[in-house]
Amino acid sequence: MATTHRFAAAACLIFHGTTLAFRAPVHLALASRTGTAAAPTSMNALAPLDRELESWASSSGFGSVDESVPAGSSGWASFRKVTVTDPPSDDAGRPASFFVKSSSRGCEEMFRGEALGLEAMYECSRGGGSEGDDDDDDALKIPKVYKCGDFGGDDRGSFLVMEYINLAGRSDDRALGRAMALMHLAPATEEAGNPTKAFGFPVDNTIGGTPQPNPWTKPNSGTKEWIEFFRDRRIGHQLDLAGDSYCSNLWNNDIAPRLHLLFEDLTGEKEIEPSLLHGDLWSGNIGSADGKPSIFDPAVYWGHHEAEWGVSGCC
Repeated sequence: MATTHRFAAAACLIFHGTTLAFRAPVHLALASRTGTAAAPTSMNALAPLDRELESWASSSGFGSVDESVPAGSSGWASFRKVTVTDPPSDDAGRPASFFVKSSSRGCEEMFRGEALGLEAMYECSRGGGSEGDDDDDDALKIPKVYKCGDFGGDDRGSFLVMEYINLAGRSDDRALGRAMALMHLAPATEEAGNPTKAFGFPVDNTIGGTPQPNPWTKPNSGTKEWIEFFRDRRIGHQLDLAGDSYCSNLWNNDIAPRLHLLFEDLTGEKEIEPSLLHGDLWSGNIGSADGKPSIFDPAVYWGHHEAEWGVSGCC
């Protein structure tokens, strides 16, 4: 069986005739030009998220919030574009603006994993410090993370502040493939958040609105540990959430015990090593910015690089 079809084959054996609703469609809108600048007001008169953003802007040395414009929503979060009176500069030397995601769920559950994932992708998309990979020309455009946290009181929720990037349509696939390969080939290091060279991630995160468990495997993991992780923490986990006894029995009794046969050629010099994955690379999470391919809304973890394309091939 061709290696590029390992994950599609495993998924299709399970999901044929069964739908797992783990993702709601994301509806993004371009920032409206009709938004008005925030009028001077007291902090107590602001909504909880607005108060938190004002406090963040002030403590970061960015002045105050100048404008906050709704920019769409999904089934689990709301979005807005925010500008400040004394903005930092982006990589191109331009005044930066910010993209803010907010949710009624807590930060640890909803956004901390995404924030850590974006930071890891930012590091690894430049080769993670690999020799010969110090040129950013082929790197993905990944937004810089500025803040992740909760806002409180009775209206408890959470928010994530990142660099606002002007997204355009999908770039050419050759540039995307080269940039993804650069990220996948980046070594597992402490700077990239994986000092033990294991599969998993520092925190559990979400794929869309669905919890995704990421417990670390043992240090210096290889093919055997990847099979166990993929079996228990990916396919097995989704089947548990689906609650479909027929599919679960099919997986547990007929497929999972033979899963290793799909990977039996990946030993020795071909041993699977951890690669940083976007984790939810469907077509709606791919675009371009400043002439570079860009990927966003990740469900990041360290896994086998071929798993990246299993999601992409399904959506």
